[in-house]
Amino acid sequence: MSASLLPSHPQVAVIGAGNMGGAMLARLCEAGWAVSVCDVDPLRQTQAKACGASVQPTPLVAVQGLQPDGLVLITVVDAVQTWAVLTGEQGALAGLQPGHTVMLCPTLSPQDVIAVQARLGAGGVHCIDAPMSGGPLRAREGSMSLMVACADVVFERHAALLQTLSQKIFRISTQVGDGAKTKLVNNLLAAIHLSGAAEALALAERLGLNPHTTLDVMAQSSGQSWIASDRMPRALAGDFAPRAHVTLLEKDTRLAMDMARSMGFDASMGALARDVFAQASAEGLAQEDDAALLKWMRRHR
Repeated sequence: MSASLLPSHPQVAVIGAGNMGGAMLARLCEAGWAVSVCDVDPLRQTQAKACGASVQPTPLVAVQGLQPDGLVLITVVDAVQTWAVLTGEQGALAGLQPGHTVMLCPTLSPQDVIAVQARLGAGGVHCIDAPMSGGPLRAREGSMSLMVACADVVFERHAALLQTLSQKIFRISTQVGDGAKTKLVNNLLAAIHLSGAAEALALAERLGLNPHTTLDVMAQSSGQSWIASDRMPRALAGDFAPRAHVTLLEKDTRLAMDMARSMGFDASMGALARDVFAQASAEGLAQEDDAALLKWMRRHR
């Protein structure tokens, strides 16, 4: 192929086209990247195809057309799914070549990220530890946060892709695993903020206050937090369609507390938030948006 016929960007494979992965691949396609995608959900496949992505039946097939400096975005939910799409039947790892890069975007434990890096490195494949934060809308706009930890040469090689995905790239370190640690610390605080905001609004309602007015005060005063300002208006409107399921912060707070315990750190407020999300999930809210924490607080406070 002549140079004039080469695509403007290296090809990218996206494994997992859910709320975040779908938004990211849409942004990449719009910016001129050649994207192949694999997702088990037919609806997600249709949406990806409509964005201009090439839909493939398995992770292995999705990565087989990558150029020597190509990158794979893993945008599934958790460690179990990450290992499955990499090393399961028809997994991507079998099709990756030395020089390829895998970018890990789920919220994982540092131990899982380091273990994935070791498995990839044995075959000469690079790893970018890059958990994301901000939700699908910000991912689509390119304004989500990316917490990036990887070797400098890998970061520089894929700087154009990272900058396409995010205007808020935090260069955490060169040590894979530090991105995961940062994301867990961040999400633990997000869970504390969200559970606190839901509790405060439930109290306001019990006091006979207008919760909308109370939320306006919180949003412009010392009680403000980004996640409360994002979630609580939807909760007050009764909109619990899942953008981020309760199960996600349930998982993330559990991982964060496991990490804290491994360091001998007593994160008592984090433990309370972890327990609230675990209980809300167990009581039927698992697949609702995490704004549904307000419903749980109304029941239990």
